[in-house]
Amino acid sequence: MMQTVNLFHVKTHLSKLVDQIASGEESEFIISRNGKPVARLVPIYHYKDVSRRIGIAEGEFTVPENIDGVNEEIAGLFYKGSGNDAPAA
Repeated sequence: MMQTVNLFHVKTHLSKLVDQIASGEESEFIISRNGKPVARLVPIYHYKDVSRRIGIAEGEFTVPENIDGVNEEIAGLFYKGSGNDAPAA
């Protein structure tokens, strides 16, 4: 949830606010002056969860040579009973 902080608080606690942004504890702070929003403190980039990146299981599995051998059969199962013919390969 976004927090609004006054400029005096930001000047006093800037390091703590930056740490909260960097750690992901806070996504942004709205900085206000005299009760009016004037700026946002946001991260430059978001940290990504590397455990879900593409290629994480590289080398863990082998793809069989005949992986595409049953494509027509599988496509037929998707189109079965839909009134549409399976697309030609």
